[in-house]
Amino acid sequence: MPVELFVTAGHWHDSPQFQAVLEAIRVPRLGRGRPRTKPGKVRAGTAYGSRANRAYLRRHGIGRTIPEKADQVRNRKKLGSRGGQPPKFDKDDYKAWCHLAQDQILMPL
Repeated sequence: MPVELFVTAGHWHDSPQFQAVLEAIRVPRLGRGRPRTKPGKVRAGTAYGSRANRAYLRRHGIGRTIPEKADQVRNRKKLGSRGGQPPKFDKDDYKAWCHLAQDQILMPL
């Protein structure tokens, strides 16, 4: 069940919409009070691993499980000690998310 949905032109990629979707999220609380606007953690595929998306999540204090693209890993390793640290990545969390996403894709409506 989607928390937020944006419809764009057919040729648009999903990644530019990443921040807009996160800013539009409003999850109502069970009791009284303002709706939650910040998720505790974002799990996403490699398409969402851009520097801008990671910086946005870091700035807003949102946890993330997003794998690095193979070319980014290769370029970081090519730079050696100047390539910086790889972003944190929890393989078990990502694996659980992938199984959940696959189950929902295969779920009949």
